[in-house]
Amino acid sequence: MNLSGKVLVITGSGGALGQAAAAILRGYGAALALIDHGAAPSAAPPAGVRHYGGIDLTQEAAARAAMERVFKDAGRLDGLINIAGGFQWEELAGGTLKSWDSMYRLNLCTAVASCQAALPYLLQAGSGRIVNVGAMGAGNAARGMGAYAASKAGVAKLTEALADELKDRGITVNAILPSTLDTPKDRLDMPKADFTRWVAPAEAAEVIAFLVSDAARAVTGALIPVAGRV
Repeated sequence: MNLSGKVLVITGSGGALGQAAAAILRGYGAALALIDHGAAPSAAPPAGVRHYGGIDLTQEAAARAAMERVFKDAGRLDGLINIAGGFQWEELAGGTLKSWDSMYRLNLCTAVASCQAALPYLLQAGSGRIVNVGAMGAGNAARGMGAYAASKAGVAKLTEALADELKDRGITVNAILPSTLDTPKDRLDMPKADFTRWVAPAEAAEVIAFLVSDAARAVTGALIPVAGRV
């Protein structure tokens, strides 16, 4: 795939999937704007990459300001990859509404705010791409996964609704639904699991790369399982 000339925003760029997506997309020639809640790295970024740190995407004003800065710096915006989010395991018995609110804000509100903020610039590009990151677990929530699964189910519905809203305006909106990603944290949390069955972040990133490419212009409103062998 050739992504040369495209300017792509990745939210949650500091996480395992965010880093993998940045490496894969940059390898295909895209210019990147990496947005993260944490501070931007002190080292100078490689050519074609800009870091925007300390951004709270649960806040509409912060999301709008970030996308405005990206557009001002790059002169265009061709795609948005919404990876920002979080995970919390908690059973309903003994749990709190705070956990549900936290998952809602981290996983769904960040995607909504980022889409709204990026939309004016994507429309200018004329063939914009939005890729959200949902979860396989949203379709059949397991014990302790209620709040997380509900928030990721919201991401799926956001994807479908926005795809229909934009289907005649040149912008595609899709989501990948990973199962367990093979990250150091997940290995630490589940040391007895068979890691070979999980999805490598780079494998998920390759699906993202296809969805932001010109080859995927006919694909919109899709919720694509990236299940590995889970």
